[in-house]
Amino acid sequence: MPRRDEHHAADHAAHIRWFSELGVGDVASVGGKNASLGEMYRELAAQGVRVPNGFAITAAAFRHVLDTADAWPRLHRALDGLDTRDVDDLARRAQLAREIVYGAPLPADLVAAITGAYAQLQAEYGEHVAVAVRSSATAEDLPTASFAGQHETYLNIAGEAKLLDSVRRCFASLFMDRAISYRVDNGFDHFKVQQSVGVMKMVRSDRAASGVTFTLDTETGFRDVVFITGAYGLGENVVQGTVDPDEFYVFKPTLRQGHREVLRRKLGGKKIRMVYAAGAGREATRNVPTPKEDRARFCITDDEVLALADAALKIEAHYSHKAGKPTPMDIEWAKDGVDGQLYIVQARPETVASQRPVGQVDEYRLTAKGELRASGRAVGGKIAAGKARVITDVAQLHLFQPGEVLVADTTMPDWGTVMKTAAAVVTNRGGRTCHAAIVARELGIPAVVGCDDATTSLRTGDEVTVSCAEGAVGHVYAGALPFATTRTDLSQLPRPQTHLMVNMGNPDTAFQTAMLPTDGVGLARMEFIVAEHIKVHPMALVHPEKIDDAAARDEIARLTQGYARPADFFVRQLAEGVGTIAAAFYPQPVIVRMSDFKTNEYASLLGGRWFEPKEENPMIGFRGASRYTHPAYAEGFALECAAMKRVRDDMGLTNVKLMIPFCRRVPEAERVLQAMAAQGLGRGVNGLEIYVMCEIPNNVVQIDAFARLFDGFSIGSNDLTQLVLGVDRDSGIVAFDFDERDDGVKTMIRQAIEGARRNGRHAGICGQAPSDHPEMAEFLVELGIDSMSVTPDTLLKITREVLAVEQRLGRPPRAHPVMQEPS
Repeated sequence: MPRRDEHHAADHAAHIRWFSELGVGDVASVGGKNASLGEMYRELAAQGVRVPNGFAITAAAFRHVLDTADAWPRLHRALDGLDTRDVDDLARRAQLAREIVYGAPLPADLVAAITGAYAQLQAEYGEHVAVAVRSSATAEDLPTASFAGQHETYLNIAGEAKLLDSVRRCFASLFMDRAISYRVDNGFDHFKVQQSVGVMKMVRSDRAASGVTFTLDTETGFRDVVFITGAYGLGENVVQGTVDPDEFYVFKPTLRQGHREVLRRKLGGKKIRMVYAAGAGREATRNVPTPKEDRARFCITDDEVLALADAALKIEAHYSHKAGKPTPMDIEWAKDGVDGQLYIVQARPETVASQRPVGQVDEYRLTAKGELRASGRAVGGKIAAGKARVITDVAQLHLFQPGEVLVADTTMPDWGTVMKTAAAVVTNRGGRTCHAAIVARELGIPAVVGCDDATTSLRTGDEVTVSCAEGAVGHVYAGALPFATTRTDLSQLPRPQTHLMVNMGNPDTAFQTAMLPTDGVGLARMEFIVAEHIKVHPMALVHPEKIDDAAARDEIARLTQGYARPADFFVRQLAEGVGTIAAAFYPQPVIVRMSDFKTNEYASLLGGRWFEPKEENPMIGFRGASRYTHPAYAEGFALECAAMKRVRDDMGLTNVKLMIPFCRRVPEAERVLQAMAAQGLGRGVNGLEIYVMCEIPNNVVQIDAFARLFDGFSIGSNDLTQLVLGVDRDSGIVAFDFDERDDGVKTMIRQAIEGARRNGRHAGICGQAPSDHPEMAEFLVELGIDSMSVTPDTLLKITREVLAVEQRLGRPPRAHPVMQEPS
C-alpha cells in the first residue's frame, strides 16, 4: 500500500502545478490563462521573454472543493432552467451560485498545498512578496472565444489568509452574472467549464507603467504592426478603460530588418494611476491622480516600446507555430518600478480583428452631416443611430432598451448583457483597448471612447448618430442621419494592367485603405499632417523668437514640450505621419509630395502670419518648388527633408518616393535637387527615386529636359487645367470654364504621357480628373498611362471601369489581387 505521505504528494501534484510544468496543452487542467503563462515561462524565457514565476491551483482542486462540500446539487438547483434574458433572475441565481461556491470551505489538504507553494514563492522572491491571484477558467482564452474580464482578479495579495480568501473569491467568480451570460451566448455548459486560479509574483507596476500589446491593429485587422497601449500604475485601468492610455505602433517588417524606430505614437491623458492601498481593508489597490508633468510625457521610453514589440513578435511566432497558422496575440505587460524590467503577465490569441474574413471590404459613409455633440476615439468603422441612454449609475442599467445608444462614463465587464443589445456605445473615458472597445468590436457595433464629456453633452431620449467611419476620431451627431453601406468581395475582383493607386493625406485611415486592391499611393499629401497633427508653421518652429504674440508663443511651447528643439517636433510628427502611410502600403510604392501649401494656407498655421507674404493670387504665387531654396523657407524645407530621411533611412521605409510640386523651370529643378542632396536625399542614394508633378505647361513643353533630372512624372490635372485654360480654380465665378475634358488639356496630357514614355520615365496621374469623369479614365487607359491615382472612395468603381476599357482594347487583366498575408 502507498504510504500516507505519497498520497499527500500526489494530492499536491493534482492540486498545484508550477508554471514551469505547464504548457498550452494543459487548458483542461489549469485554464487558458495559466496554460499560456506556463507555456511562455517554459518555452520563451530562453528568448528573453520575462514572465514572473507562479503556480496554478488546478480545476481538479476546484472540483475537490465542491465535491467535499457536496455543492453540485445546490448549484444545479440554482442554475437549471435559467433564462439569461431575464436580467433580474440572472442576478439572483448568479449571486446564489457564488454564495454556494464561496461558502464551500477549502479542504485541509488543499490549504496545505497552496500555503506550501506560496512558501516556495516567498523563498524565491522574499518573505514579503505580494502576489496577483487570477481566475483562469478552462474555457478561457481560446482562439475563438475570449473570456476577457468575465472572472475576477485580485492584486497585491500578501499573507496566507488573504491568499486563501482570494482563491475562494476567484472560484466563486466562475458564476459572475457576466460569465454565466457569456457562456450561454457562446454555447458553453456551466458544469463543463471549471475554474483554475493562477498565483504569480506581483510586478511592481504601481511604481512604473503597464498596458496591453496586440500583434495587429485592433481597428482594421492590419497584421503588419504591433500596437502597444500603456499608462502609469497597475494594468487594470487600461484593461477596464478607466484611463486614456498612451498608444504606440511598431512596424513588424522593418523591425525584423533591424530598424529600431517607433512608427507612430499618441499621448494619452493618463489622468489616474492605480497603486497599492496602504490601508488594512479588503481593497488592496486604489486610484490616485497622475501628476501633471507625468501626464505630459509618455509612460515608457522608445527603447521599452521596442523591447515590448520584440517580445510580442517572439510570442506571436511561438503561438503561430504551435497552432500551425498565423495567430495574432493579445498580450498584457507590466514594468516593475523596483527592478526596472518589463514583464509579460498574460498572452492569449486575439479573437476579434483576426477572425474577420480577408478580402471582404465593408464601407460605411455618412450621406448628410449633423450637429456635432461629442467626439473621441473611434472603435470599428461602422455607423449606427438610435436614442441615447445616459447611464450615470449601475442601478439605471435595467432602464436600457434594445437598440439604444449606451452613453456612460466607462463600462464594466458585468454590463455585457446590456451592451449586446446596444446600437452603439459612447464613453467619457477609455482608450482603444479598454473594456468598452473590446466588447464593441466583438459585438460588431461602433463605439466612441474617451469623449470626456459625453454624459453631459448627450441626453437620454435624444436621437443620435454614432459614426466611426471618418478615421481615428469618432463623432456623435445630433439626429438620425442617413448613411450608405457597401460590401465588396475583393477576391473576385481582377486587377487591370493599368496600375491603380490612391491619393491619401490622413494617416488615421491608412491601414483601412490599404485593405483595398491598390498598387500603392500615387499622391501622399503632407499638408494634412502639417495642418492637423503639427498645426504650426515650420519656420515658426525654427525661429519662434520672430513671433511677437505671447499667446502664439505659449501654444507653440505647449505643443513642443519635451523636445530638445521645437523643430524636432515637426520632424517627428511629419515622419510618423508619412511613415504610417508608407507602412500601410509597404512594400508598394508611396509617392510623397513635398509641401504644396499656398501662402494664404501657410499663413493660417500657428505662427504662420509672421513668415508669409500677402499675395493677390496665391494659386500661381510663392508655392511648391520656388519656396524650397528661397531664403524665406529654405530652413522649413530642410525640416521636411529631415523627416523624409528619417522615414527612409531610420524607419527603413524605402518604398517612399519623393515628388516635387509646381516646378516651373529646369534651373529651379536643379537647385531643388541640389538642396535635397545636401540634406541627405540624393537621387539614387539608397534607391531613392524623385518624381516631379507635371502640372505646368512648361513641364510638358520641356519634358525631355525635366526627364533628365527626375525618375517619373505625375500629371496634376487640376493645376494643368487651370494653367492651360487660364482659369483660377479657386474662383467660383469662372468655375463653369474649368473642365479637364477640354481638348487643349487632353492634348497636353497626351504629350506628357508620350514624352515620359519616350524618355523611359514613369507616367501617372494624381489629379481629380479620373475620379470625377469616367470618360477621362477611359482616355488615359487608351493612351497607355502607367498608373492612375484616385480617391479611395472611387477606387473600386474606377477599377471596374478600367477593366472594361482594357477588355475592349484586348488587354487581359492581371491575376487576382494577393490579399494581405498575415505576418
